[in-house]
Amino acid sequence: QVQLVESGGGSVQAGGSLRLSCSASGLTYSINWMAWFRQAPGKEREGVAGLDRGRGSSYYADSVKGRFTISQDNAKNTVYLQMNSLKPEDTAMYYCAAEKYAGIWYDWHQYDYWGQGTQVTVSS
Repeated sequence: QVQLVESGGGSVQAGGSLRLSCSASGLTYSINWMAWFRQAPGKEREGVAGLDRGRGSSYYADSVKGRFTISQDNAKNTVYLQMNSLKPEDTAMYYCAAEKYAGIWYDWHQYDYWGQGTQVTVSS
């Protein structure tokens, strides 16, 4: 089993920045893929950024490309999401997810492990 705990959400004005953290514990050696998803009220859960931990390759949704950066600190078993130039449409609950292997990183159905979520609110 793998446990994920997110932190770092909050309220900011448009143009501001936040950094989300996802701390993993348990059988973390089994995890090759980690990702950040978000879900706004009334909308489907969408992939924001994905990370192939083994290759160090990162992937982004078009809507956040150039503004968000996913990174990892292996020593701390932590994955980060640096969010810059935030927009009101980035407002959502953000979730960290992990899986041994995710063929399509943005498909939330492929992830077995989830954090509890952290709220991000961006005001105009």
